[in-house]
Amino acid sequence: MADTWQARGWETTIQPTQAAGHAAKLAHQAAVSGHELVFAIGGDGTLGEVANGLVDTETAMAPLPAGTANSFAKELQMALPNWLNRNKLLQTADSLANGRIHHMDLGYTYQPGGNGRYWLLWAGTGADGYLVDQLEPRPKWSKLLGIFGYFIQGLSVAPRFPPMKATVTIDGVAFEDFFTLILVSNCRRYAGGELLLSPHAKLDDGLFEIWLFRGQGAGQVMRQLFQAKLGRLRDATMIHGRYITIHTHPIFPCQTDGDKAGHTPLRCEIKPRALRLLVPDTASPDLFDQPGETLA
Repeated sequence: MADTWQARGWETTIQPTQAAGHAAKLAHQAAVSGHELVFAIGGDGTLGEVANGLVDTETAMAPLPAGTANSFAKELQMALPNWLNRNKLLQTADSLANGRIHHMDLGYTYQPGGNGRYWLLWAGTGADGYLVDQLEPRPKWSKLLGIFGYFIQGLSVAPRFPPMKATVTIDGVAFEDFFTLILVSNCRRYAGGELLLSPHAKLDDGLFEIWLFRGQGAGQVMRQLFQAKLGRLRDATMIHGRYITIHTHPIFPCQTDGDKAGHTPLRCEIKPRALRLLVPDTASPDLFDQPGETLA
């Protein structure tokens, strides 16, 4: 992949990560050094770390999918590598070279002690936070099976999913009920990128799509996700918002971009246009409101 960009006249440096959090440090060092692009090669977790290192800098992130779910790559309709065709990563590099730089919104979740973390795709609690808490870190066999492996593991813990009563405050307006899932979405797709939940969402409009799935029990969750897949979702409400606070009873685990993210209460805020992103030419032309910049 480096050869592809060097042939286009770019100087490239390869920096392998050593541990969790290292990608954010490397990305920040690259930004401080004045580099124009940082290629994030990995899954959604690696991309999220790199984004945290590049927030509010002039350095753009270029995503290259090499993970398990690759949800963000599916959002951008990028070619995904597989066992039969490893060269698809080179195709993805070409699509990035022909792409444009856009400013993308990021989500920001506040954590105890005043610190926080930026995220690309979603934050949530309820069914997804519960599953992430129960299943992560996943065994190797499950990761090899992708979303199907996650589904198999989920069946074993779903019967223990407890009822959740919550108060959700969106830009000062409160909603109280029993919920199976409360999802704060910054993108169009969900569930490993397999479900087109918010087809009209923009990545630069300064708004979340907040989904409130009402009900109780794992069976209700499955019905709702099946309905969403068919485009016939009931017992759910979508509200646009910028500031969200979620209190639950009992206290529930949370997730951001499919990783563990503590427990409720959950406080999220959108950070408009916080990340410069190199968007491949495969992405839907209506994914952003604002025009992008040609790659120098």
